[in-house]
Amino acid sequence: MTTPEDVRSRLAEVLTRARDRSTALTDCVDDDDLATQHSPLMSPLVWDLAHIGNQEELWLVRDVGGREPVRCDIDELYDAFAHPRSTRPSLPLLNPAEARSYVAQVRDKAWDVLDRSPLRGRRLEEDGFAFAMIAQHEQQHDETMLATHQLRRGPSVLTASAAPRTTAVPRGEVVVPAGDFEMGTDTDPWALDNERPAHRVTLPAFAIDAAPVTNAQYLEFIADGGYRRPELWTERGWAHRVAAELDAPQFWVDDGAGSWWRRAFGAMEPLRDHQPVVHVCWFEAQAYARWAGKRLPTEAEWERAARWDPVSGRSRRFPWGDDEPTAEQANLGQRHLEPAEIGAYPAGASPLGVHQLIGDVWEWTSSDFLPYPGFSAFPYREYSEVFHGGDYKVLRGGSFGTDAVACRGTFRNWDHPVRRQIFAGFRCARDLEQDV
Repeated sequence: MTTPEDVRSRLAEVLTRARDRSTALTDCVDDDDLATQHSPLMSPLVWDLAHIGNQEELWLVRDVGGREPVRCDIDELYDAFAHPRSTRPSLPLLNPAEARSYVAQVRDKAWDVLDRSPLRGRRLEEDGFAFAMIAQHEQQHDETMLATHQLRRGPSVLTASAAPRTTAVPRGEVVVPAGDFEMGTDTDPWALDNERPAHRVTLPAFAIDAAPVTNAQYLEFIADGGYRRPELWTERGWAHRVAAELDAPQFWVDDGAGSWWRRAFGAMEPLRDHQPVVHVCWFEAQAYARWAGKRLPTEAEWERAARWDPVSGRSRRFPWGDDEPTAEQANLGQRHLEPAEIGAYPAGASPLGVHQLIGDVWEWTSSDFLPYPGFSAFPYREYSEVFHGGDYKVLRGGSFGTDAVACRGTFRNWDHPVRRQIFAGFRCARDLEQDV
């Protein structure tokens, strides 16, 4: 039986892990670099850092703790909806020293709030939800800051061990039989509002790739004129391809001598055939799927492949079961600065034999970001509800830059179909006869 003290200890662990990562991502560059906007798509790193602290102050210090504000004068500066990313460098932001001091002061107060919270009663505090929400929020911004590091120019400042290689490369497709399953969750205490409520979904039989599409497979698409054939693209996708002059995934470089390289966090590396392709937008993924005679999976198909246990008929938290991810099951948490080769995590495969559904690369699905039946915004509309029905496609599964606290079989991510700076790849699916 889990006690409040068990939950309190777990919350302290995930909050500490998030802050250690935020510190590592910001301490590795100088103050000028922290205040620089490396892309109009991204905030200066120092904005992300102070925003992390401001959200923690709003929810943990002021709301849960009922404490006096630390810096209510900066709330508007760090409201993500008040200022688009492209304009944030012009704001009177906290400088790096001020931002570090602020987040440290907020965290000291948050620790006291955690010590005193009963972790039950109010919905916001039940099972430590507010604290877990803040840990997830910080880790989401840490992944955003990692994407900023990928976009920055200059020498590499991040280090990590190389992702594992493998000789047991999974190939082909896995058949998922027709039937219904439970999608979403009512029971995961730290699941966010867009993952709820649990509901039954019935699907026809389909086939899904046993692993994400690899660099080698994507190179075949390029070699076969994939970027020069408008019939493979939607009308809008082709218009974007032409306007943005897309001819390969972002950060890929053709050396002109028959070899491809990829720029990764300031270093040039030869392309590895069996790694999942990364930094492709939804339009590129969709064009590849058409070229392969397939399509992108729906969000429901992806989740059935990831969670459904054909023996028990129940939906698991993860492909391997209900236990939290280990280093043997998934490439998460910035342990490596790249996707692992496909087949590197056989212990993380689903019961049907689908590999690397969690970690490595976010996977584009064909689905728009919409609420589940019976959705209710909690604890604020701006996390999910305001994005429903917009120009967003759902991504699933997490990447090498996603922390385990912000990744599970029900977790939903979303972004515009033109975005490539995120750590996104894909796998394909196709229809089967309904009696399979």
